[in-house]
Amino acid sequence: MPFTSKNSSAKPSATGSAGDAGIARARIDFESDQAIVASLGPADTLLRIVGGVWPEVTLIPRDDSLDVAGPVDDVKAVRRVVEQARAAAAGGNAVTATLIERWIMAERQQAAANPDPAVTGEILRHRGKSIRPKTNNQAAYVEAMDAHTITFGVGPAGTGKTYLAMARAVAALQSGEVDRIILTRPAVEAGENLGFLPGTLSDKIDPYLRPLYDALHDMVEHESIPRLIAAGTIEVAPLAYMRGRTLNNAFVILDEAQNTTAEQMKMFLTRLGFRSHMVVTGDITQIDLPGGKTSGLGVVLDILDGIDDIAICELSAEDVVRHRLVGKIVDAYQKWDEDHQRLSTGKAKRAREPRNDHNHHAQHKQAQHRQTTTEEPETA
Repeated sequence: MPFTSKNSSAKPSATGSAGDAGIARARIDFESDQAIVASLGPADTLLRIVGGVWPEVTLIPRDDSLDVAGPVDDVKAVRRVVEQARAAAAGGNAVTATLIERWIMAERQQAAANPDPAVTGEILRHRGKSIRPKTNNQAAYVEAMDAHTITFGVGPAGTGKTYLAMARAVAALQSGEVDRIILTRPAVEAGENLGFLPGTLSDKIDPYLRPLYDALHDMVEHESIPRLIAAGTIEVAPLAYMRGRTLNNAFVILDEAQNTTAEQMKMFLTRLGFRSHMVVTGDITQIDLPGGKTSGLGVVLDILDGIDDIAICELSAEDVVRHRLVGKIVDAYQKWDEDHQRLSTGKAKRAREPRNDHNHHAQHKQAQHRQTTTEEPETA
């Protein structure tokens, strides 16, 4: 049954009615209705932000209390944030969005210190920093890379597709599982024209590969990267440079794969050599191919689905590990795309329906003619 909390010593109950197993219900009491208004911030800022971070939690304000219900761990986290807001308001401090986000960040850092056992597997440690999956989908993605020769990681920006693949590649190199790492991207113009950019061809292409270098610097000593690149142990190159090669004993990552054509995707996958692993990452909602060309990533997911030793992992906005707004932005764009597609489909359907305006006009004229010829002449 629901419990009443007057202080932080009370704990949510993990029990509920039939069908509510694992659901916690809590009530947080305030000194007065003015106290709850001050604690929730202007325009209920606290409810809005907390509801976005923990969408499965229900928050219902009463006169001088707040009812909270949802998954046990989420309710515990929300309750701690609300109690910090209550304490801040009681001390005469304004509860602002900045303060709320700071409390939420601290709460998440605390949760990260005691993560779900399903996602605790460390991939790599560099300079005291542990790189590991932070969501269940990310954990499944890492497990797929460990268990399969070719892995596809598909999902929106910020879900860790490339970063986790890079960490897995560096770990494989350090353990001697492979002799080299090959990182590649298609050099597709995202609304820009390479021909008008200054510099040599290398200067023009490097910006497209910069995100791969950035991730690499998080995992390998900075001073050793030029040496590893010079020795061919690490190679960062445009996709076109893969043509005609066989990539043996390597961990190969193709990033931004949504910007490959079907032909390029086939070319890349058939470069696979012995004792090698391939990871293909991309977001099929962000295609920059010119002229409305079909994405090779979208095609290959259908072609290779169900083939042994090939894994296809999908990540979603729930796996975004960047700023909390990134997940909301991804969701908003996805909803807009779905609505736009339904609208376009409806228009196309109406356009395909046969229109007999000409025949209808002709039939109407014939009916008028028949009516005229059958009318009786007027008498004097």
